[in-house]
Amino acid sequence: MATSDNGGEVVLPRLGELPPMPPRMGLYVRLVLAAIALLVLIVVLGIVRGVYTNWLWFSNVGYTQVYWSILFTRVWLFAAGFIVSMAGLGLTYWMTWRNAWGPTAYDIQPGALKALRRVLIGGAAILTFLLALLFANALSARWELFLKFLNSSTWGIDDPHFGNDVGFYVFTMPMLHTIQGWLLGLVLVGMVTSAGVYLLLFSIRGVPARFTPSMFKQLAAGTALLMVVIAAAHFLDTFEILLSTSGAVTGATFTDITARLPALRLLTGIALFVAVVMVFVTRMSNQQQALRLYMAGVGLWVVAALLAGLLWPWFVQRFSVEPNELERERPYIERNIEWTRRGFDLTRVQEQPYDVSEATLAADIAANPETVDNIRLWDPRPLLDVYNQIQHLRLYYNFLDPDIDRYVVDGEYRQVILGTRELIQDGLDDSAQTWVNRRLVYTHGYGVVMSPTTDFTEAGQPEFFLQDVPLTGKFEVNQPRIYYGEGVRSSTVAQDSEALLSDDPVVVNTTEPEFDQPPGSLGGPPVFIESYAGDGGVQLSNFFTRAAFAWELGDPNIVLSRQITGESSVLYRRHIVERASTIAPFLRYDRDPYMVVHDGRLFWILDAYTVTDRLPYSRRFEQLEEDARSVPFVGFNYIRNSVKVVIDAYNGDVTFYTIEQHGEDPMLQVFENMFPDLFTPIAEMPAGLREHIRYPEVLLRSQAETFLQYHMTDPKEFFLKEDQWEVPLEVIRQSRPIRVEPYYVIMKLPGEEREEFVLILPFTPQQKPNLVAWVAARSDGERYGELLLFTFPTDRLFNGPEQVEARIDNDPAISEQFTLWGQSGSIVIRGNLLVIPIGDSLLYAEPIYLQADTLNFPELKRVILASADDVVMEPTLDLAIEALLGGRVRPTAPTGDPVPGGIPPEELQRALDDLRDALDDLRRGVEGLDDAVDDLETVAGEA
Repeated sequence: MATSDNGGEVVLPRLGELPPMPPRMGLYVRLVLAAIALLVLIVVLGIVRGVYTNWLWFSNVGYTQVYWSILFTRVWLFAAGFIVSMAGLGLTYWMTWRNAWGPTAYDIQPGALKALRRVLIGGAAILTFLLALLFANALSARWELFLKFLNSSTWGIDDPHFGNDVGFYVFTMPMLHTIQGWLLGLVLVGMVTSAGVYLLLFSIRGVPARFTPSMFKQLAAGTALLMVVIAAAHFLDTFEILLSTSGAVTGATFTDITARLPALRLLTGIALFVAVVMVFVTRMSNQQQALRLYMAGVGLWVVAALLAGLLWPWFVQRFSVEPNELERERPYIERNIEWTRRGFDLTRVQEQPYDVSEATLAADIAANPETVDNIRLWDPRPLLDVYNQIQHLRLYYNFLDPDIDRYVVDGEYRQVILGTRELIQDGLDDSAQTWVNRRLVYTHGYGVVMSPTTDFTEAGQPEFFLQDVPLTGKFEVNQPRIYYGEGVRSSTVAQDSEALLSDDPVVVNTTEPEFDQPPGSLGGPPVFIESYAGDGGVQLSNFFTRAAFAWELGDPNIVLSRQITGESSVLYRRHIVERASTIAPFLRYDRDPYMVVHDGRLFWILDAYTVTDRLPYSRRFEQLEEDARSVPFVGFNYIRNSVKVVIDAYNGDVTFYTIEQHGEDPMLQVFENMFPDLFTPIAEMPAGLREHIRYPEVLLRSQAETFLQYHMTDPKEFFLKEDQWEVPLEVIRQSRPIRVEPYYVIMKLPGEEREEFVLILPFTPQQKPNLVAWVAARSDGERYGELLLFTFPTDRLFNGPEQVEARIDNDPAISEQFTLWGQSGSIVIRGNLLVIPIGDSLLYAEPIYLQADTLNFPELKRVILASADDVVMEPTLDLAIEALLGGRVRPTAPTGDPVPGGIPPEELQRALDDLRDALDDLRRGVEGLDDAVDDLETVAGEA
């Protein structure tokens, strides 16, 4: 039964009583239904195909438990969301139909009218189905939040206001917010689309739209549900004030506690009260009184939201906080400092003074030969151009991102730069850009190039520890082939980390041999291999699997090609970041994986991070636009580098090693609960790989950017920003100054007995160029992860990178040389200015490269060294050290043992100095004799 426009009742036929449609309309309906059925079939088959191919891929990499856990969670969330959405929207549209359908103003045959009803009912069902699919899919996409909630554990730390464990904010609150937001969207969409259906039905009937009592009751019922959901939002927002960013610092501040918190609690009660009023409205028979009560209830909530939610907090902030801000906010500033330092793991920074004595520079250089011998003269950026000029060998090879590491070479601990020779298929000649070449023949890169950071030839080119194809050098590599790497679709975007794309899939073990090596230096044919011996890839063992992957990869040739057999395997997701993130999408990944040579094989090491933006009182990390490439993800206020991912460049095997001890990182503990078979303890990492893990630049950059302000622990000093720091500037390629990036060095830290591989970054005071401190992150052995902060004395100034750059520019000889080079068709490239603490001294080093205008082929031509007093530029590092020390040869550390011949080093140095003085006296005597002869000749000539 339904109410007609004149107040009478209209009898609605049951669906089974509807007469057959007219033939033409029935045909149209059947075609539409057939199209919908076909679309549903394609969607279902696509889902089945995706599940099947992903299952095969995850089985190949050995992480099926991860895939099934994620898939099962998504399925039950989808099912729950679909059922609730179908029920809610279906009930809404049924009520809308019952309230809006009635006699039409047109002269329509009864059969046609009934057919129209059937079409409208079918359309409403389809609309309900499609909207339910959208809402179900939206809920399914939030699987990570629900899995973290279901596997959550306590952090063991309670927030200082409500006393809740931090896990409540990190794991429970996001799940509750998701449910609340999802229900809010469902209610709003139901109400809005219901209004649209009302207008559609009135328009089809040809009668003016009227607001009937039944429609009003439906509106009141929907508003009641809406207010309940809004009340839930207000209640959850009471806890969100611990993450507020509206005050002087992140977290609850004076205004939040004294004004916003009571306002939110009041609004929660008012919203629930309005919901009860709406339920009462649906029971009222007097429509005018019901409408007044409805407007009064909604108006009450709106006024309360404006007054209590906006006006009252503004009043408190303006008239109570701002006149006494430090006094009011002091306890909240203390909380913000404590929790931000906790979130970025700054509480373990070990601070110690670093007293610089320039008078000991020569002795410090002598006592720290390992540091001096590993001063980095080759920067990765210019060296990348060199590699791509002299070591890429063929256009289809390319080096994308050289990385800095350390190796023991000939018994010495050396800092090296290592580049990976990857195969970029877009580098093939246009005539060779065939499907067979791209998919079956050119499948892998070959080998690596390794060079020390300090050595270069007389021509300004690097020395090599590993080079060429086949590989030659100081390390044995038995398996140099690279099927998995940082490859991109086009080498033109290789320099832009934002543009990194997964490389093309390839098929191995086909009847077509794979290209392996270009012709050697002595000529001859290229080298091909008949088969791929690795475990990577999914075997295309039958037609069904081939068809599934042809659809998955959008490549029908996988089915059509006769060169693919049942023994063939398809390798895809070969970009290592994509590969790792597909397995564990809940981690955040570095953009700078690096290659390691270990046990005759090549492995990628990729840093992975556990992050959240839900730690109470902790400030979020939001980097500047100028540093947009330094950290690939933002918006977090807690970060740990708890996972090291190792990927075999040949097999594609992926292992997730946990570097933190169990329990130190609560986020990691939850992920281990979610996927117990995913992680491997770091103790099981092979020792040869363990020696190459390094403290990541991303982590130190985020910590350093935070530490610029949060090294101040006194609330008053923090509030006044009396000691704000910043990352110094340097000049690269004669362009505008840019921020110094963290850099790796091998050095002996103050107070230590041996050299080690550390990542360091200097600090300067805000808007002042002099040094104030430097931080070192350790990477070697059991000391991995330790952070040391060395602060300079405050009674005198120490040159920062920008000041040293200015001194270099102001040096007449250096400036003249730069100008001369620039006028001869060359580009002067200034490398990274390194501030190197060495003993009790500071040494500044900057390499200078020359590059022709017409070719990106830089050559290392000069080395600039600077101390507090001098700046020198020489062709080699040893000559620069000699010039910096006033002409003395580079001293060596005294050992107490005599050198060959029985002369102690100290006496030999004194003898050399005496000899140099005698030579200087002799030179002056010869010059005086020459002058006397010239005078005698002049007199004789005049006579």
